[in-house]
Amino acid sequence: MNYKETVDFLYSALPMFGRTGAAALKKDLTNTLLLCNKLGNPQHNFKSVHVAGTNGKGSVSHMLAAVLQTAGYTTGLYTSPHLKDFRERIKVNGVMIEEDFVVSFTESIKPLIEEIKPSFFEITVAMAFAYFSDKQVDIAVIETGLGGRLDSTNVIMPVLSVITNIGMDHMNILGDSLAQIAWEKAGIIKPGIPVVVGETLPETQAVFEAAATEKNALLIWANRERYADSYSYNKQELSVEMVYTSHNDKQNYILDLPGIYQVKNLVTLLAAIDQLKKTGWHIPEQAAGKGLRNVKALTGLHGRWETIRHHPEVVLDVGHNEDGIRQITEQLELMSYHNLHIVIGMVKDKEIEKVMQLLPKEASYYFTKAQTPRALPEDQLAAIAAEHGLTGHHFPAVNMALQNAIDHAHKDDLVLVCGSVFVVGEVSLA
Repeated sequence: MNYKETVDFLYSALPMFGRTGAAALKKDLTNTLLLCNKLGNPQHNFKSVHVAGTNGKGSVSHMLAAVLQTAGYTTGLYTSPHLKDFRERIKVNGVMIEEDFVVSFTESIKPLIEEIKPSFFEITVAMAFAYFSDKQVDIAVIETGLGGRLDSTNVIMPVLSVITNIGMDHMNILGDSLAQIAWEKAGIIKPGIPVVVGETLPETQAVFEAAATEKNALLIWANRERYADSYSYNKQELSVEMVYTSHNDKQNYILDLPGIYQVKNLVTLLAAIDQLKKTGWHIPEQAAGKGLRNVKALTGLHGRWETIRHHPEVVLDVGHNEDGIRQITEQLELMSYHNLHIVIGMVKDKEIEKVMQLLPKEASYYFTKAQTPRALPEDQLAAIAAEHGLTGHHFPAVNMALQNAIDHAHKDDLVLVCGSVFVVGEVSLA
């Protein structure tokens, strides 16, 4: 098979959460362990940081990878899902995995695929581990796919675990309370391995404390160590002044990720860097500052309050659950524009009613759907939105909806595309 045929095989032959939802998930780590064992357990051949959380784990993973590679470390990065190219999931120093490696790896384990019938995610995790081992990375940042305890990535023994935050998402899989979801995420905490938790919430604090105590793991609450004294949004950059609670020293950071929700992620990221430095990793302050200002260039991260066009301004954001949309509405309050146009599509298993309640009524809506079986039909989304006072038109394809929004927008208007990673991934502007 060539590369395209290989990726088509992986998409079509394996159960894929992005396509079918919860039915694609396996209930334990058996397949991942079998795959890794067959490959010689490559996950043991490199150091790693394990990152989980409801929102922000992708941003924190990319930020940490940018800082580590700026500090001089050969850095692997495994994230999901991808926006455009399958290879976005697996990178070393910001460079995507080679097509030839994807092909040869898939060919080599085809007999095992036929024998144990793994999921798409299980295969990509094993592929990432094999690739990072082959490239002899100094450290790899590994983002969980969903949850933590039973996530396929949870076969590593990291030098640090990071849990960004806990919110209501994937409740049909992880549980219908913050405490239950936190318990699943806490499953990445390993015996004797420090864990950084980004936010302290009354509903989840005891869960993390109990898990850390049981595993004899040092628990670091990131938001107790520092806080943002001030921040400013300047088009394509976010300037944040951080205050260290222990000595009131201040440090300014400039991020090329301009979404104000990155302030919380920065707090988590800096606590993670502190802990890595305490265990011997050499990360100068200069490297942290430079890395954070060049995350997109260094890692290829896209879709986080990303401006792709001006006059009218078109912004992409992968926010897709209740907390993510709430963060988007907070960002909108900082923006200057004449009229607001929102292109939105969602998948069926999200809390769509709650999202619709959060979205601004004073906007023109363009309801659409991504080309995935999980997508909610655009007419159904429009009908639900109408019940919450959101009005607009619906379109069967993302770029049709976006072009219509642009055609109806004044040069001083704002066009926002959000609601699903899949929707953002399908955007293509000439």
